[in-house]
Amino acid sequence: MSAAFFNEMADAAGRPRPHYQAYADWLAASAAERIARKRAEADIAFRRVGITFAVYGEEAGAERLIPFDIIPRIIPAQEWRGLQAGLRQRVRALNAFLHDIYHSQEILRAGLIPREQVENNAQFRPEMIGVDPPGGIYAHIAGVDIVRAGDGEAYVLEDNLRVPSGVSYMIEDRRMMMRLFPELFSLHKIAPVQHYPDMLLENLRTVAPRGVVDPTVVLLTPGAYNSAYFEHTFLAQQMGVELVEGRDLFVLDDVVYMRTTQGKQRVDVIYRRLDDDFLDPLAFRKDSMLGVPGLLSAYRAGNVTLANAIGTGVADDKSIYPYVPEMIRFYLGEKALLNNVPTWMLRKPDDLAYVLAHLPELVVKEVHGAGGYGMLVGPASTRAEIEDFRARIIAAPEKYIAQPTLALSNCPTFIDGEFAGIAPRHIDLRPFVLSGSSIEMAPGGLTRVALRDGSLVVNSSQGGGTKDTWVLED
Repeated sequence: MSAAFFNEMADAAGRPRPHYQAYADWLAASAAERIARKRAEADIAFRRVGITFAVYGEEAGAERLIPFDIIPRIIPAQEWRGLQAGLRQRVRALNAFLHDIYHSQEILRAGLIPREQVENNAQFRPEMIGVDPPGGIYAHIAGVDIVRAGDGEAYVLEDNLRVPSGVSYMIEDRRMMMRLFPELFSLHKIAPVQHYPDMLLENLRTVAPRGVVDPTVVLLTPGAYNSAYFEHTFLAQQMGVELVEGRDLFVLDDVVYMRTTQGKQRVDVIYRRLDDDFLDPLAFRKDSMLGVPGLLSAYRAGNVTLANAIGTGVADDKSIYPYVPEMIRFYLGEKALLNNVPTWMLRKPDDLAYVLAHLPELVVKEVHGAGGYGMLVGPASTRAEIEDFRARIIAAPEKYIAQPTLALSNCPTFIDGEFAGIAPRHIDLRPFVLSGSSIEMAPGGLTRVALRDGSLVVNSSQGGGTKDTWVLED
């Protein structure tokens, strides 16, 4: 992987890439005053709608707008087709892996993944052994983070299979661009994304328990204090389903019901945005006030579908990530279409020795970490931070992996402040992959952008922003 940054919009000579040419011409011809006015309109509109996200590490409970950049990330049709094929392949293999580890465990018996890596994983749920979700699907909604490195190649950075978030921003970013710049959508043939809630609802309906013809679907939220609550309310509204909290549901004779003004109503499919630990106080955390007592029993009885299934987190744990290409070969008999980032597993003595000797050059991550937390970006860290992390690694090396510091691709972005104007900022892409009777996805996904100069951390919880993602149609 080259250390140079790949510019999504322009080639090495500064010329717009062919799929960006029409947009670059439009941008060059647009008055700066109009662009500034439209950016201000976007901020006002997002604030009015209430699109906020909790930013941890700032003042307690602080919420702010997720910054939205009006320069889109554009993907040509052929490139998207390649990504789409690789995403379908990867999610199929991950679902096969989850079914396997909770049933015959063939991949463990074959010695391709160390048994202790799975069975000692905090996300492995013994309660799921022998449970058969409809269609054998565990990860109904997957958010797969993809980056482009300096060599222009796409790499999968992470698989998010628990409760991946961000799809509401994908949809709202598109709505905003169409509202602010309708002329751009006559200049370009851009694949639509607004139908995602319909795709999601149809996906959830196809995985209802056997024999249910007209399933009742609900979205289970932890409540208004969750950082992604806007997304929960948005998706429930767009799908036309009830947004419920644990107290709105109850279990009777291994069947889940919802309390309504007309009495109890059976619930068949729960799109849950609640972590495993809090789902059922009778089975997991006894102090959970967010879940539904008896939910696991109803699930094991086959009377309700949970999307995503309990125990999916073991497949997106960073200690399992290095084995995904092997899963693809083992379950599908195919070579991985999308590359992993080279990864050192620090539980291995040789890998540990190498990483400790090269900490200032590497990115080190906690295997259970998420949201950009619990990680060291060596080139951006002080000597004291590196030495503090070194001590943590030596104390528990099995809790960490390490990767090269990727030269993430960048895209021109409007920047405020002292050096206001257009500047390159690093980006990634999170497509949302839906698994039901088939595997579907909205074209593109959510492009996240690291707004701080030089930062490689794009997470919204770490101050990142978003861009509209355009997949061009042929």
